[in-house]
Amino acid sequence: MVLLRYFRDLRKPAATAPAVADIRPRLLNVGGGSKDIPISPHYRNWRHDLLDIDPSGKPDVVCDARKLHTLAAGQYDAIYCSHNLEHYYKHDGPKVLMGFLHVLKPDGFAEIRVPDMNSVMKRVVDANLDIEDILYQSSAGPISVRDVFYGFAKQIEDSGMDFYAHKTGFTTQSLEALLRRSGFPNVYMFVSEETFELKAFAFKREPTAAQRKLLELPASLT
Repeated sequence: MVLLRYFRDLRKPAATAPAVADIRPRLLNVGGGSKDIPISPHYRNWRHDLLDIDPSGKPDVVCDARKLHTLAAGQYDAIYCSHNLEHYYKHDGPKVLMGFLHVLKPDGFAEIRVPDMNSVMKRVVDANLDIEDILYQSSAGPISVRDVFYGFAKQIEDSGMDFYAHKTGFTTQSLEALLRRSGFPNVYMFVSEETFELKAFAFKREPTAAQRKLLELPASLT
């Protein structure tokens, strides 16, 4: 007896894949590193595809996020991108976000998390911190002010990979402006000064009632 094993090629539309149809919403986790790293719990019942430039985390797709246009269009209901967008130079940000628009379905959205440089700078000034001082503790170890500005030094040193360095930073105003310039007309911004983090939900069109409920969004942007 011959057993045939099929491998799904995410560079082709899902409709052409021979696997049994999966009707769950589809999430693309861009730059998530590994599926062992938790993502937002509201995606618990979604199909989770991991895309990363580093193959060591065993992503479903090994790809530079600046080249998302090489994937099939309109595949995903949502994109989750946590602490990855700051790893690209300022001029590359629009390339990444235009790639998000390319792979998202017409009613899709992106959830983006980045360090909040306003919160970081405020803490540095208020606490009179040096660049080498510890800003907070993480599951990966202590994070210094330098780590937030330039990337987690231990990870960069241990891996020898420059793509783990931070090449830009964001404030609420700059991230929202970038998202809108890149083609997301509906943007919801949230700030957590305690965790020094910005969170944005960016939609290709007005979010649906189901999306608002899932993400606990306000009734309107105003």
